[in-house]
Amino acid sequence: MGTTRNRYLVRRGERWYYFRRIPKRYAEVDDRTYSKASLNTDSLTVARERRDAMADADEQQWESMLAELGNNSTPEVAKVCRYRSAQRRARAMGVLFQPVETLAAKASVEELVQRVKVATGPHATEAIADAVLGAAPEPTVTVRDALALYFDKLAVNDLRTKSPAQAAKWRLPKERAIENFVALCGNLPMNAIDRSHGRAFYEWWGERLHPSDGSKGMKPNSANRDLGNLRKLFREYWTYEGQEDRQNPFRNLRYSDTVTTSRPAFSDQWVTGRILAPGALDGLNEEARLIVRALVETGCRPSEIANLEAEDIRLDCNVPHILIRPKAGRQLKSRASQREIPLIGVSLEALRQAPEGFPHYRDKSSLLSNSLMKFFRNNGLLETPEHTIYSFRHAFEKRMLEGGLDYGLRCTLMGHKNSRPQYGDGGSLDFRQRQLESIKHSTTQ
Repeated sequence: MGTTRNRYLVRRGERWYYFRRIPKRYAEVDDRTYSKASLNTDSLTVARERRDAMADADEQQWESMLAELGNNSTPEVAKVCRYRSAQRRARAMGVLFQPVETLAAKASVEELVQRVKVATGPHATEAIADAVLGAAPEPTVTVRDALALYFDKLAVNDLRTKSPAQAAKWRLPKERAIENFVALCGNLPMNAIDRSHGRAFYEWWGERLHPSDGSKGMKPNSANRDLGNLRKLFREYWTYEGQEDRQNPFRNLRYSDTVTTSRPAFSDQWVTGRILAPGALDGLNEEARLIVRALVETGCRPSEIANLEAEDIRLDCNVPHILIRPKAGRQLKSRASQREIPLIGVSLEALRQAPEGFPHYRDKSSLLSNSLMKFFRNNGLLETPEHTIYSFRHAFEKRMLEGGLDYGLRCTLMGHKNSRPQYGDGGSLDFRQRQLESIKHSTTQ
C-alpha cells in the first residue's frame, strides 16, 4: 500500500479512491488541498489503471490552466488539452467519454442513471461531472492548432537537446509549410483535410516548380520539405488521437529530386593568395576574422567553431586540439559530428588568440554566416558566385583526399559517417596532427 505502485490510492471499505495532494506549482490554478475521487472499483488492478488516467487528466488540466494563465498557450490549445483531460477523467471513472448529445440519443436509462450517480458522488467535482456526462465541448482543432499542439506536446523529445536558436531554426520550415497550406486551402479542421487538399497542395507546388509562363521554376527540395512536414504533422497528430490507421492526405506525394551540385571548394591559391593575404580580412570584427582562420585548417562547419567554449579548446597539451561535442541544450548535426581535431597553422594561431571561444557568435550561426557572406561578397573574396563560407570545409576535404589521407581518417576529421567497417578510434591525436601537417597551407599568417 505504501509503494509507488499504489501512490494516490486509498481504500475505504471495499472501494478504492484516488487521493492526491495538489502540487505547490499548481496552487495558483487549483485552490483545493487535495484532488479526490472514487474509482468505483474494488479491484486493485483496475484501481491502478483508473488512478493513472485520473493523474494524467489532472496534470493535463493543471498544465493547460497554468499555460493559459501565463499566456504561454493559445485558447484553442487550452481547449484541446481540457477536452483530452475530460476523456481521461471519464476513463478513470470507469466510463467511456461520450458527448452529451450522443448520450441523450443512444445511452440507456440505466447508463444515464449510473453516470449521474458518479457525477453527483461525494467527491465529484465540476470536472468529473463534465467528463462522465459528456459536457466538455469538443474543440475544433485546425491545422494551425495541431501545429501548436505538436510544438507544445508532441515534439518535446525533438526539442530537448536543441539550443534556442536551433529550436527556432527547426520550427521555421514547419511553420512555413503550414502557412503555405493555409494560404491555399484555409485553416481547415484536421478532420476535414482529405486527399483532395493533399492533391491541391501538391499541384500548387507543381506550378511553382514548372511555371506555365515558361519562367525558371524553383527546385523540388522546397516542395518536398513542405509536403514532408505536412505529412508528419498529420501522422503525429492522429497517432496522438489514437487514430493511427487514418489515411494520410499527403501520402506518397513527392517530387523527384533534381541532380544537385555540391558547393565548390576554394582553391589553395585563392585561400593563401587572397583570403589570407595581409589586410584581406581587416574589415571584419576580431571574432569573425579569427573564425575564418579557424575554419581553414580544421574543416569545421562555421557553427561548430562559433559554438566552441573554453573547455573545448585544448591548447596546453602535447597536441593542441579542439573538441566538437554536444552540450546540454545544444546538439550536433549527427552523432558522427562528435570528434577531436588537431590544431595546426593559421587555425592554431587563431584559437590561441581566442582561448575562450567566440561569445558574440555563440548560438548565432545565422548571424555569423550572413555577416561573413556579406563581407566576402562585397570584398571580392568569393572565388566564384557559387562559392560560400562552406567552401572552406570542402577545400579541407579536397586537400586531405589529394594528400593521400586515409578514407577513415578523412571521415573522422570531417565528422562524416564512415561507410566502411571501423576499427580503432581513427588514430591518436599525434598521428592526426602529423597527417594534417603534410597538407597544411604554406602560409602561417
